[in-house]
Order: sequence, then C-alpha cells, then structure tokens
Amino acid sequence: MDIRKVKKLIELLEDSEVAEIEIKEGEEAVRISRTSTTATSVVQYPAAPAFVPTPAPETIAQKEQGKATPIGNKGDAIQSPMVGTFYRSPSPSSPPFIEVGSHVKAGDVVCIIEAMKMMNQIEADHAGIIEAILIEDGEPVEFDQPLMIIV
Repeated sequence: MDIRKVKKLIELLEDSEVAEIEIKEGEEAVRISRTSTTATSVVQYPAAPAFVPTPAPETIAQKEQGKATPIGNKGDAIQSPMVGTFYRSPSPSSPPFIEVGSHVKAGDVVCIIEAMKMMNQIEADHAGIIEAILIEDGEPVEFDQPLMIIV
C-alpha cells in the first residue's frame, strides 16, 4: 500500500470523529485507530511489523517555515490554503500563470491547486513582484505550505 494513501487516511481520521479506519487492498490491509490521547497508530499486516509514519525532516522544516507568512524582510509568502497538487498553468499546453519577476495585482490568479478532482484557483492576496516560486509543477502541497514569494 502506498505511504501517501496511509498519510491521507491518517489526515481523514484526525479531521473526523471516527475512532478507527481499516482498509484492505488485496492481501494488504491497514488499520488506523485513534487512542485516548488522539495519537494515531498504524499496523500493516500480513507479515509486516508495526509501522508508525513520522514526518521527514524536510517536511518538518517546510511546516515550520510555513507557519510564519513573512519570509525575512524580503517579502511575503503565498501559502497553500489546502492539501492538493500544485499546477503553474491551467493546462499542460498553456503557459504558466506567472514567472519569477512577474508583476501581480491583488486578485490575480497565480496557480491552481487540485484537491479532490477540483481545480482551485489561487489568487495573490496583495500586489507585488514574484521573487521565487518554491514548488515545482505537479508536486503535492500541504496546508499552509509556502508556494511563492511576493515582494
């Protein structure tokens, strides 16, 4: 079973009132349950040892960076309002909405995040110049993850 599916199941469990989820795909199965301290545990079987996923150090650094909107004194980050897949253009054959150095106004569409098969346009919250694009096209993004810097 793909670790991304397991992470999504954990997120669903944390966001709901459900105490336990069990999913079977062929011979593989995963059970995720919430303990009284709201921690989640994951057990894979058959013949698989208990597995509790921990975030990679890069993910922790990204989350810590994403908590503060201002990035130093150089500019502000446009942060992801949801979990999904980041796209720089409306379709694979279209040019990107913005490039580094592009001037944007408040309300201009700067990217799309696909979440649950829905394409969500992300708009600039203030005017400025795009200093950096922090995510590659087609990469998954987390809630509050910085996407780009506007100065």
